[in-house]
Amino acid sequence: MTNYEAVIGLETHIQLNTNTKIFCSCKADSWGEEPNTNVCPVCSGSPGVLPVLNKAVIEKAVVLAKAMNAEIPEVSYFDRKNYFYPDLPKGYQITQYDQSVSKGGYLDLKMDGYTRRVHIHKAHVEEDAGKTKNETDRRLIDFNRCGVPLVEMVTMPDLRTADEAAEYLIRLRQLLRWLGISEGNMERAHLRCDANVSIRPEGSTELFTKTEIKNVNSIEAVRTAIEKEIKRQVKEVSVGNEIKPWTLQWDDTTQTLKKMRSKETEADYRYFREPDLLKVEMTEAWKQEILKDFPELPIARMERFIEEYKLPEYDANILTTEKDISDFFEAAVKAYQSDPKRVSNWMMNEVLRLINDEGISTSELTITPNHLAEIIKLVDDKKVNTSTGKSLVEKVQKTGKLPSSIVDEEGLAQVSDEGAIKAICEEVLNANQDKVAAYQAGKLGLIGFFVGQVMQKSRGKANPQQTKALLESLLNE
Repeated sequence: MTNYEAVIGLETHIQLNTNTKIFCSCKADSWGEEPNTNVCPVCSGSPGVLPVLNKAVIEKAVVLAKAMNAEIPEVSYFDRKNYFYPDLPKGYQITQYDQSVSKGGYLDLKMDGYTRRVHIHKAHVEEDAGKTKNETDRRLIDFNRCGVPLVEMVTMPDLRTADEAAEYLIRLRQLLRWLGISEGNMERAHLRCDANVSIRPEGSTELFTKTEIKNVNSIEAVRTAIEKEIKRQVKEVSVGNEIKPWTLQWDDTTQTLKKMRSKETEADYRYFREPDLLKVEMTEAWKQEILKDFPELPIARMERFIEEYKLPEYDANILTTEKDISDFFEAAVKAYQSDPKRVSNWMMNEVLRLINDEGISTSELTITPNHLAEIIKLVDDKKVNTSTGKSLVEKVQKTGKLPSSIVDEEGLAQVSDEGAIKAICEEVLNANQDKVAAYQAGKLGLIGFFVGQVMQKSRGKANPQQTKALLESLLNE
């Protein structure tokens, strides 16, 4: 039997988080608002209106181009892409065709045991169309999204598996959020993905007929849809059928692909220069101004954390998922001035848990990197035990007070006085003679029960190490 490999390319539409739309003053993000309430004569395509380019759109596109290792041409143009569809009010879309704001580029994916370099075929700025909703026997149109600024980014067919495609989207979304140019929320259509899928015999370099999968609104759905389409194509070819260049729609409810239409070709769009917009001239001074605060990128920071802070790759990867998390960690390391791995453990086990439990972002935290460093030092200096230190993370988050102030106000300082701890230990043992007998008969695991009882009676303030040692001494007398 012939073995086949998949050949996959992704088309992503990235909604830039500008305040206003690309060619008018309507706000860019109107998610959740009533249909057709965020429109004006420009974005709704009224006769006689003229577009005015939003400068911030170009600036954010340049930042993305830099991050994708792309060239930034000195001159770019806008073009008209002509097609007729109910949610495109002008009958054409203002986009960029042959001379766009970004040229080339690539994104490296670190897979399990290898690196996949995904080259960018094309990346350009354009306006979004409206949204069509089919409802039983009628079609509803919402023009709120018309004119929302997008970067359309098309990869070369460099991906070979559904997992690689999913990883590309994970890393692209991470990059968009890291740069602060898009929210990257697929459920809110800030990041939309179409997948082009074909198969070929392993070892072949020929490109075979591809299909396009549309209407996919999550990374896991992209992965599943591609896997299903690869299996379908292999099955079709294996029985002698020809793959047709269909456009397929993903149904998330039924987890199935459905044929929408035959795929359009580039010639169908009859591109020509947009006569109502001037060329975009990217001067060196403007480019330098845009990129003056360009940040260290996620992969580079992850590698630096491994090298500089001696963190395991797992820790470094987790701590660079979001720029705010990464910045918080690094600030805490500087404040702690000791073992970065210890800070990493507290970040991942306590701070990230807090973020997840409360459903907030790092920027919304009340606890600061200095607070976290102070808590770790309190534990190191045995002024509080680990359990109390963990509770301090939540207490600081709720109150914003200094950890040391909370310790003083609530009397949380660790008790290390041997006489006081021994008295509590004796009280616990006297109250649990049956378990003392079981322990002395060989059930040594009961030591955890006794330690827990002492900690409870001391309101968590007893030194756990001293407590365990004293209990073992008393039980072995």
